[in-house]
Amino acid sequence: MIEQFNDIRKRLEEFEEKREETIRNSREIISLSKQIIYSVQREDFEVDNLIKKINEKIKLLEKTQKYDTQISSVAFQEYVEAIVFYEFIKNKRIPGFIELDVGVEDYLMGLCDLTGELARKSVLAAIKNNVKDVEAIRDFVDDLHLEFLKLNLRNGELRKKYDSIKWNQRKIEDVLFSLKTK
Repeated sequence: MIEQFNDIRKRLEEFEEKREETIRNSREIISLSKQIIYSVQREDFEVDNLIKKINEKIKLLEKTQKYDTQISSVAFQEYVEAIVFYEFIKNKRIPGFIELDVGVEDYLMGLCDLTGELARKSVLAAIKNNVKDVEAIRDFVDDLHLEFLKLNLRNGELRKKYDSIKWNQRKIEDVLFSLKTK
């Protein structure tokens, strides 16, 4: 029995170490995501080092929630939001969930959050009287909303985040309307 409890103790310690490592890595990913988003909002695209770091860190997280923490899911969502935002603004492309190597639900929730950053970006573009960029953002968010409408979302976190797409879509439309009626 002592041997069995020694084994149990060892397993519990290993589990706790891995859990703490997951939390630490997730916090770093969330922080890096915010730095990337902030840089892109300011049109400072010198983020190669941050993107390299976040891509290294994301590989350390397991896609399953086996360490009894939701923070890794939040980290995946923030990662999606930051990388897709960067790619959309800088390269006019949207990486998919397979390319980003994330789960479908985390990918979709990251895209929902992305629309908030795009609404903010549309305001900044409007300040510069850049109708073309605001229209491109509006078109993308419209397309994204249409694709979400085709999904059968059950009530839950993803459904709540989906609702934010509609609100952000409306904000972007209001910005564009204001620009065009000047």
